[in-house]
Amino acid sequence: MKILAVNWRDIKNPEAGGAEIHLHEILRRLAAKGHEITLISSKYKGCKTQENIDGIKIVRVGNKYLFNFAFLWYYLVKLRKSNFDVIIDDVSKIPLCIPYYVKKPAIAIVHHIHGRSLFRELPFPIALYVYTMERLLIPIFYRDTVIVTVSESTKEELTKMGIQSDNIYVIYNGIGNSLFPDKKSNIPTVIYFGRVKKYKRIDNLIRAFKYVKERIPNAKLIVAGKGDNYKELKSLANHLKLDSAEFIGEVSEEEKIKLLQRAWVFVTTSEKEGWGLSVIEANACGTPAVAYDVPGLRDSIRHGYNGLLVEDGNIKALADIITHLLENNNLREKLSRNAVKWAKRFSWDRSAKKLEKVIRSVVGN
Repeated sequence: MKILAVNWRDIKNPEAGGAEIHLHEILRRLAAKGHEITLISSKYKGCKTQENIDGIKIVRVGNKYLFNFAFLWYYLVKLRKSNFDVIIDDVSKIPLCIPYYVKKPAIAIVHHIHGRSLFRELPFPIALYVYTMERLLIPIFYRDTVIVTVSESTKEELTKMGIQSDNIYVIYNGIGNSLFPDKKSNIPTVIYFGRVKKYKRIDNLIRAFKYVKERIPNAKLIVAGKGDNYKELKSLANHLKLDSAEFIGEVSEEEKIKLLQRAWVFVTTSEKEGWGLSVIEANACGTPAVAYDVPGLRDSIRHGYNGLLVEDGNIKALADIITHLLENNNLREKLSRNAVKWAKRFSWDRSAKKLEKVIRSVVGN
């Protein structure tokens, strides 16, 4: 099949996150099976306008602010007469409303509804604009489109917005085919790995860790991953006199695995997620996860099995549960064993196979 995919960012974009990893991992597997894949995404500083990555032809147009208009123009001028069999609309920022003007079979991928989390991350006027567009455009322009999402939580949010449940398929995120459990550090180590953004609320973890240190003086906190919120987080750690909080920044895939392997507990305090890919990556390294009980994370974490969930926003409860897990070797080891079993259930190969099946049902072959 000839597949056109659209996302505001591609895998090389400096701001790429879980949505871009998800799309790239699936598309490259479809390309390996012989499908012809073209991905349209926005330009970023220093990028090539076209390149081929893992069998995917990537074309970059517009910029991160006006990509929705740039893609509309590019499609009407350059692609409208192309014989694509299907278009994959990855709805990860402002909805592009592709089903409205592309008269070809279409599938939308929706990771999560951003909702009010936008106001924590963006300036108010921009946040209000994106929030309004999301609330208005998805129910209007995607009502009759087949939608693939990554968790039951997002499916529930979509049905509340008026999308028919029968039109929504849940296909979970995956990880690579390997599992990486290994020997843990001698020091009680807590880690956050992921995008370092305001809506991730990593400040909650730092404040909770202050309480953890009072009971476990030799405990260590590591914050790793790319993002623009490091300055504020370092300032907060200094204010709380947390000299054992280490801020690493962006690391390689190999270093990420080493960090997750050595950690005793992975913690994420995000307002919401589509699924929580970092949870599964930590689990694959034998590291149980702790998170707030919010959409997406309550899907990737089964409370008491591969990790523990805490009341949303309750920093003291978060500190207590982290402390309990660090101190209770039997519980931590049980969750660690279960975490590896849980991670075995998810693979990009399986996710790609399921999406290909959905595509064929939409195309009709």
